[in-house]
Amino acid sequence: MRTRVRGWRWRRSPLRRRSDVVEAWTVLVAAVLILVGAPLAGAAAARWAHGEANSVSLEQRAERHRVRAEVVGRKGDSLPSVQAGGQHVYRATVRWTEPGQGTRTATARVPSDTRRGETVDVWFDSQGRSVTPPVDESAVWQHTLTIGTCAAGGAVLVVLFGHSLVRRVALRRRMAEWDRAWARTEPEWTHRHA
Repeated sequence: MRTRVRGWRWRRSPLRRRSDVVEAWTVLVAAVLILVGAPLAGAAAARWAHGEANSVSLEQRAERHRVRAEVVGRKGDSLPSVQAGGQHVYRATVRWTEPGQGTRTATARVPSDTRRGETVDVWFDSQGRSVTPPVDESAVWQHTLTIGTCAAGGAVLVVLFGHSLVRRVALRRRMAEWDRAWARTEPEWTHRHA
């Protein structure tokens, strides 16, 4: 039966090697980095991602405008495509009235379940091209949480990889030290002379 003594690498012992001390310190540093460093890295990345996504959202809101338009016809050759948010859309001809400019007609993206004569919200950029709606607040937060989680997870993986490398090097050194010690001790045990 094997018994395990906790903290033996920290105590003074004739069996303790320098590689044991290095490995013990590495475990402590890895634990601190995983428990403190990874969440901080995730929070910093999330803060940066939130700022970037928020600025993109504000930029899109400034350059895009929504128009309430009536669907007057569907493009015959347009196949449905998937828009942000998983909504299926297709291109259709829409008509709306702008104050001071009269009735306008354009081709825009409309939901796939829209029928002729229905009124829908469509988005246009400053050049009058049909575009997707601007990024909303839920998409900004989703992006923020995804980036933060990936950064924290990546930091944990880097720390664990570094810890495994240090353990591998410490094990090799420990085996080399034991081989040297055995080379000195073996003649006494086996009564062989080198």
